[in-house]
Amino acid sequence: MQPLVQKTLDELLDRMPHYGSEFAGTYANHAPMVLLALARLGGSSDRLERFFSFYDESKQLLPFATSKVVIDADNWRDHLGDRSAEEAYRTFFSTQLADHGRDQMLARWLPRLAPGIGASAFHALMRAAYSVIGGRHTESVNALAYWCATWLAMPVTTGTPPISGNPVTVLLHAAALPSTRTLTIKDLIWQNMQDAFALPDFSSAGDWFEAGDDALADCASAALTLFAATQDFCALHALTGLHWIRVLEPYHDATPQMVRHFWTGVVALMNKMEYPSLPAAHSVDAWRSLPCPDWEEIFACASQSLDEHDLSLVFSCSQEEKIYGDPLYRRVAARRLALIPEMKI
Repeated sequence: MQPLVQKTLDELLDRMPHYGSEFAGTYANHAPMVLLALARLGGSSDRLERFFSFYDESKQLLPFATSKVVIDADNWRDHLGDRSAEEAYRTFFSTQLADHGRDQMLARWLPRLAPGIGASAFHALMRAAYSVIGGRHTESVNALAYWCATWLAMPVTTGTPPISGNPVTVLLHAAALPSTRTLTIKDLIWQNMQDAFALPDFSSAGDWFEAGDDALADCASAALTLFAATQDFCALHALTGLHWIRVLEPYHDATPQMVRHFWTGVVALMNKMEYPSLPAAHSVDAWRSLPCPDWEEIFACASQSLDEHDLSLVFSCSQEEKIYGDPLYRRVAARRLALIPEMKI
């Protein structure tokens, strides 16, 4: 990264804690994360400044709110999901950082927070991952505080035998539940998850997916196929969310549990995704061979976008392809930016 770009990025990121983690309607403020993504995609110093100016004005970002409660090691569970307590959680995790250091803090707290991974529709997870990508320890504090304040409890395990270790099978199981079709679709991802979790049919959902040693890679592949087939907004978050889990994997010992909770959140969104059909293997193989621009051209196009999800997706796809070697990541990124035609099932 060029020194001027790094300087501008640092200056902008230094300002981010002063903005609310969410803006009106509990929509997530992506700026602390996507500014870093934009810089990694080759965005110029001027582009970073113009993107944030547009984002701040269009989203009408709010100042970070103060809190009247006090959080400590004994009562930290008492205010989970209380957005008004976020500042108190920041104070608490600042103490954790000072006492234990960043890595030990993450090792201690990520397993405890995994059962609430749906917090702010996975955006607290996103902030935690980007805090590691950017090496900003105070951002790790802010991410964990955001996670607690927007906590969304995932279905607990009940001892029911799992349905499958295949994430697609679990998706199809959720899609076949008639009760999900009675739900009113809402704008926010986390609200749709919450409504699905309240259904009696979801009482054992915490047991559906058997997360083995390959669960992260298996879910990453399933999410990639789902997004390739649909270009759906929820599927986009499934794909990027698994990148964020992978980024955090070296910092704690509960990745299978985190993946299991995360995938339960994804399957709860089949209604909002309008029960998509999944492609046959031969279709997916054909998509991998489609003519497609190289990453340099995709990055250049993405860097001009004012859509935070374009930046998030393209960066995650480029990183996941390095790990899994699947050329479909490049195709779905290019398709998102309309650089290649729609992929037909």
